[in-house]
Amino acid sequence: MSANSGKGCIFDWSPLPQRKYLTRKHGNASSEGGDDKILYPSCDNLLWLRSCDKEVIEPLKGKMMGKIPEWLNGTLIRNGPGSFKVGNYTYEHLFDSAALLHRFRIHEGKVSYQCRFLQSDVYKRNMTAKRIIFTEFGTKAIPDPCQTIFSRIASIFTTKKNMSDNAMITVYPFGDELYAFPETPVVHKVNKDTLATEGKVYVNDYVAIVNHTSHPHIMNDGTVYNLAMSIGLTGPIHHIICFPNSKTNDGTKETSFFEKAHFVAGIPARWRFHPSYMHTFGITENYFVIVEQPLSISIADLAKCKYYNDPLIGAFTWFHKEKAKINILSRQTGKPLHSFLTDSFFYLHIINQYEIDDYVVVDICCYRDPTMLECMYVEALKNLHKNPDYAKMFRGRPLRFVLPLKTKNANIGENLISFADSNAKAYLKKNGMVFVVPEKLCNLGCETPRINYERSLGKFYQFFYAISADVDADNPGTLIKVDVINKHTKTWCEENCYPSEPVFVAKPNSQSEDDGILLSALLWGNNETNRVGLLIIDARTMMEIGRVEFKTPGAIPKCLHGWFIPE
Repeated sequence: MSANSGKGCIFDWSPLPQRKYLTRKHGNASSEGGDDKILYPSCDNLLWLRSCDKEVIEPLKGKMMGKIPEWLNGTLIRNGPGSFKVGNYTYEHLFDSAALLHRFRIHEGKVSYQCRFLQSDVYKRNMTAKRIIFTEFGTKAIPDPCQTIFSRIASIFTTKKNMSDNAMITVYPFGDELYAFPETPVVHKVNKDTLATEGKVYVNDYVAIVNHTSHPHIMNDGTVYNLAMSIGLTGPIHHIICFPNSKTNDGTKETSFFEKAHFVAGIPARWRFHPSYMHTFGITENYFVIVEQPLSISIADLAKCKYYNDPLIGAFTWFHKEKAKINILSRQTGKPLHSFLTDSFFYLHIINQYEIDDYVVVDICCYRDPTMLECMYVEALKNLHKNPDYAKMFRGRPLRFVLPLKTKNANIGENLISFADSNAKAYLKKNGMVFVVPEKLCNLGCETPRINYERSLGKFYQFFYAISADVDADNPGTLIKVDVINKHTKTWCEENCYPSEPVFVAKPNSQSEDDGILLSALLWGNNETNRVGLLIIDARTMMEIGRVEFKTPGAIPKCLHGWFIPE
């Protein structure tokens, strides 16, 4: 295999024509055949488009099937899109929907369910005005008839007032507090028992950033790290922020996590006026991993979007002829140490990363290009069954990149990887850069990947768990376990059932990496819009242990990410 032949072997489906800019709406332009033709009969295309119109504030009791392990006590809290409706208006993209929090409390063999809308300023102002006040990722705000052009220009410079705080992606613990995350530099404190919104923190009041990822890393000592971007004198800088554990030795709280936040590492953006968009980053014992993909945010187009009040997606630029760049930064000094190039790909989630011998291994859920973002427009979802390209647009695979750290005496064109049981490759180029060719970990589309986080983050590992990303699969609602060493998979599925991101919970005193259970929120397709459940899977066998199902007073939408808080 030559240094440039990796893509055809990894992405083994024909590419769609590449475009520099994402379209702002994506309906059924590629549709063929009559309106009655169903291209993906196993996929409920309306599952993601549900809107919750009745919160469940008081804990709801459910119907038990199977059993719940005696040792399992705690709370699973989920976050995701909750409602597309604002008065007589609707959001146009999945990422714009109002944040809805879900809570499954497991206690002494019983489970209860709640859901509540995050009380962000965006949500409250939208509900009061009965129109879309803030322009979001894919939806333009409904103009205020009272706003003049001068007030619109002034609002561009009032950053906080003009910034959406709709935190509908994830939740993460900062010590004993729980926060909901968007990608703007603001987080919301959430009550773990009631789901009430208890406060808001502007992270950029403590560190000078313009955005951050919605996937920080929580270390076993309670320290939190996140990737963010700041604007320096010479342009954008990708920074790692450290939020030190704020508890003293006697367990008392000395100060908030945010008051001691500081930069610990950084690297200038590879393109000064087009910083890369990144949703996650990696951390190992000695390194931070920052993956700059060719999907960038154009500074000039972002300014235009702000001025014309256009959706943020209009500022995204895809440089498909450029390589992706993987950067390794020292955790000790904060300085860049190594960088590697590879063929262009788009990603949202890094699965895991670790050091072994003289290599860093990075596993990522990869796509050919970012057109999967277009798949999440409301119009695209509605027309899914009429679009023969939809499955290809959403097609991704988990890939492994093996990065050689010692290249001093390497020969140009020689494979630098002698890593056992790996088909990944790396080559030294004439310009001194190392070009890496990944290997495929399995031939299934995997998304929202999770690992045995407390045990395996940044360390050698064997398993990850995910939901299916193949809409044309026999059952798109499939949970997947991937053995990254032996390249084997195990799955769980049920007809017309759609599980969420599988969250691993280890057994007490577990002896092996997969000795535990998976928790996954369940929804059902077709007309069962108010049926929700909690599934408990044996992580070793991928067999169902038990479940609890609930009948809610209204429709429940599909969630994105969550966190388990043990009692």
